[in-house]
Amino acid sequence: PLQEAQWTEEQARILNASRIGGKLLNLSLTTARHPKMMESWNAFGRYVLTESTLPRRDREILILRIGWLTRSDYAFGQHTIVARWIGMSPEEIERITKGPDAPGWTPFESFLIRAADELHADAFITDGTWQGLSAVYNEKQLMDLVMTVGQYSTVCMLTKSLGVQREPGVPGFSVETQEKEKHP
Repeated sequence: PLQEAQWTEEQARILNASRIGGKLLNLSLTTARHPKMMESWNAFGRYVLTESTLPRRDREILILRIGWLTRSDYAFGQHTIVARWIGMSPEEIERITKGPDAPGWTPFESFLIRAADELHADAFITDGTWQGLSAVYNEKQLMDLVMTVGQYSTVCMLTKSLGVQREPGVPGFSVETQEKEKHP
């Protein structure tokens, strides 16, 4: 991440517009090294997070699932906080790691998780999953679902490849989840 003393005028302008509650995330401080890319990417990221047609809970289920599938500790940790803020329980967040067939999901939530799994595996949502999603979502929501998973897949690739570190106090994968990964 860039330190404030390193910022150019252009970086300062973009970063100051990227503050969340007065703070800057390490993701912003790292992507600011490429200001033109960051500014363009931020516009789309803002759309996905604040203007998308998806309900917040559905959006967070999708983001947490792609964070889990890509093993992005950064994205999973940041969105664990967001998910808690919108009312998701720790048990629901942990259940996301277990997949679409874990007990406790509604049928539609299972379709959401399955869609993220399919997009991650094949960049394609199968007909059965698409039909299940279409029973609830309209055309715009279906498009926003694909773009949300795509946007956060990119976030996950970027944070992992660039080694973006979680901010202090941001959880990563739980110890229990990490142990299950090591010893299934």
